[in-house]
Amino acid sequence: MPVTHDLYQDLKLSKEEIQQKRTNDPFLDSLLNKYSQADAEVVKAEAAQSDAPSDDALKKLKEKRLQVKDKIVQQLQASS
Repeated sequence: MPVTHDLYQDLKLSKEEIQQKRTNDPFLDSLLNKYSQADAEVVKAEAAQSDAPSDDALKKLKEKRLQVKDKIVQQLQASS
C-alpha cells in the first residue's frame, strides 16, 4: 500500500522546525504546499490499481515531487 513520503525525515528537521520556518517564509510555505500536493498525486497514482498509470507517468510525477523537494532544500539553505 502506498504511503506518503516523509519529507521531515529527509530534511532532518522536525515538523515544528519546518512550521516555524514556513511561518516566516511565504515562499517556503508555498513550496511545502506544492510538495504535499505532488506527494498526494504520487500516492494516488500508486494506489490506483485498476487504472494504474504507465511507468512513465508515475516517473514524471515522482520527478516533479523531487524537483519541488530540491527547491525546498535550496530555500532552507538560503534562509539559514
